[in-house]
Amino acid sequence: MKKLVTEEIIRISTAEFKASRKIPLVVVLDGIRSLNNVGSIFRTSDAYRVERIMLCGITATPPNAEIHKSALGAEFSVDWQQFDDTLDALRQLKGQGYRIMAVEQATDSMSLDDFVPEEGVKYAIILGNEVNGVQQEAIDMADGCIELPQYGTKHSLNVAVTAGIVIYNIARRML
Repeated sequence: MKKLVTEEIIRISTAEFKASRKIPLVVVLDGIRSLNNVGSIFRTSDAYRVERIMLCGITATPPNAEIHKSALGAEFSVDWQQFDDTLDALRQLKGQGYRIMAVEQATDSMSLDDFVPEEGVKYAIILGNEVNGVQQEAIDMADGCIELPQYGTKHSLNVAVTAGIVIYNIARRML
């Protein structure tokens, strides 16, 4: 076994990515403070061909050097929109027929292990602020909540780590 060097890894161009079929998943970022987290979520969204990212509230937008540092150019391939208010983004998604799932610890949340996307259904996931999580008003608009099972003394993960776990699990079930 030999580790591949960058030149040996087959990659598509940004133009090919833009033209490619995406999974029917939108990522909604509800007031994410860290520019590195935003960049990491762009990179994960590129890796799994997420349809687009909605950057809401205080969440920073490209172009931004700090986002670029962790996105490594994924901010150019993944489509994104900016909304001053997360609830406006969710209203737009509802109007476009998306089923909205908040990623949050809440009463009646379902384990990510039990979440199986329905074929033909478009989904949006809401990821919340690093300190306060998904705002209650956004949870109220959601069709449900997905919770990551955790077994240690801490019951929170970094938002970019959470995004990676959730996006991967949804993408593998949609592909």
